[in-house]
Amino acid sequence: MTQQEAPFFAIEKIYVKGLSLEIPNAPTIFLETKTPEIDIELQTMAERLGEDVYEVALTVTVTAKLPEKTVFLAEVKQGGIFRLRNIPEDNQDPLLSIACPNILFPYVREVVSDLVSRAGFAPVILQPVNFEALYASRLKEKETAAAAESEKKEATLQ
Repeated sequence: MTQQEAPFFAIEKIYVKGLSLEIPNAPTIFLETKTPEIDIELQTMAERLGEDVYEVALTVTVTAKLPEKTVFLAEVKQGGIFRLRNIPEDNQDPLLSIACPNILFPYVREVVSDLVSRAGFAPVILQPVNFEALYASRLKEKETAAAAESEKKEATLQ
C-alpha cells in the first residue's frame, strides 16, 4: 500500500461556529439565592464540504431554570474541519459521529464554562459524553423507525 492509498485522517481547523447567551431576567436574577436546575442538550452534525473534507459541528445548549423563570440560556456551536482520505465508506459515519465530536468536546466544554462564568454565574462543567453510545442509540432508533415503516407498508398492501 502506497502512502497515497493509506487511510488518512487530519484535523484542518477547530473553531467556535456560533455562540449565544441570554439572561432574560437580568439584573434581578442575580439576587436569587436558589440553585437553578440545569438542562443540557447535545447535538452533532456532519456535512461534506469537498471531496475529502467534512465539517463536524457539536452544539451544546445549557438552560438554567428556577421553577418560575429562566436564569440563563447558553448555546455554543463548536465546529471542526476534518480531512478523511482513503477511509472505507462504512467507517466514515462512525468517524464523523464519534471520533470528531470526541475531538471537539474539550473545546466546547471550555467555551461553555467560560461563557457562563463571564456572565456572572457559577461555571457549568460538562461531564464526559459517550459519543459511541449516542451513535449506537441513534442507529437503533433508525432501525426501529425503518422496521415500523416497513410493517406499516406491508399492512397497507394487505
